[in-house]
Amino acid sequence: MKFLKAIFFLAILIHALLTPSFAAHPLITDDTGTQGKGKFLFELNGQTGHGAEKSGAEAGTDVTAKERETELKAALTYGVIDNVDVILTVPYQWKKTEVGDATISDASGIADISVEVKWRVFEKNGLSFAVKPVITIPAGDKDKDLGTGRVTGTMYLITTKEIDPWAFHLNLGYKRNENSVDERKDIWHASLAGEFKIMKKLKFVTNIGAERNTDKASDTNPAFVLGGFIYSMRENMDIDFGVKGGLNKAEADITYLAGIALRF
Repeated sequence: MKFLKAIFFLAILIHALLTPSFAAHPLITDDTGTQGKGKFLFELNGQTGHGAEKSGAEAGTDVTAKERETELKAALTYGVIDNVDVILTVPYQWKKTEVGDATISDASGIADISVEVKWRVFEKNGLSFAVKPVITIPAGDKDKDLGTGRVTGTMYLITTKEIDPWAFHLNLGYKRNENSVDERKDIWHASLAGEFKIMKKLKFVTNIGAERNTDKASDTNPAFVLGGFIYSMRENMDIDFGVKGGLNKAEADITYLAGIALRF
């Protein structure tokens, strides 16, 4: 897969930066950790997923609709002060929809860019809270289903509790999904993640969550479960891999995720 080759190549190419790493990918749920004043985090994450649904069985002619989506996402984080980060994320997507033997759509390009601010507002005895406002910039082509066509805003409330060797993260969010593609505008998000330190350099991670469906025609909200691993190759470098499964038809059947995180 193209995005896995790119990640592997970058892991070999970049080899000499020196600060501790706390990368959370492949988790969907964020944690309250920040980089520290004047420090940077670069992440290159990829995922590829697919789903299929049969229709027409009542007429005796099953037709299978298949959707495939791949995303490569670069994110740069800067620590403004010890407990405040600013994050810029640029995604590139490939999307393809087939019904039977016919290709209905096949598009690729830059998707909507996001700018985030994560502010850890409280931390004591392994418990911490953060808020994270997010703004997306309509850089993606809405006619190719790569963007919403308008600026959107989201607010997340993040909780982290560390109980060595465990860490747990809870995200609750609301998105004002302003758009020109006839999607729902009020979107909620809820997800819970756990990390378990198997050994000094290796963590097992798991995640479950759901979000309100942006499709006005559906009352089924996408829900997922995820499992994966984070391995610290060096003090400054993490690589990760995960598998996400859909818990209902609104979520992709299966998605594979991989990434690399570097701090300097």
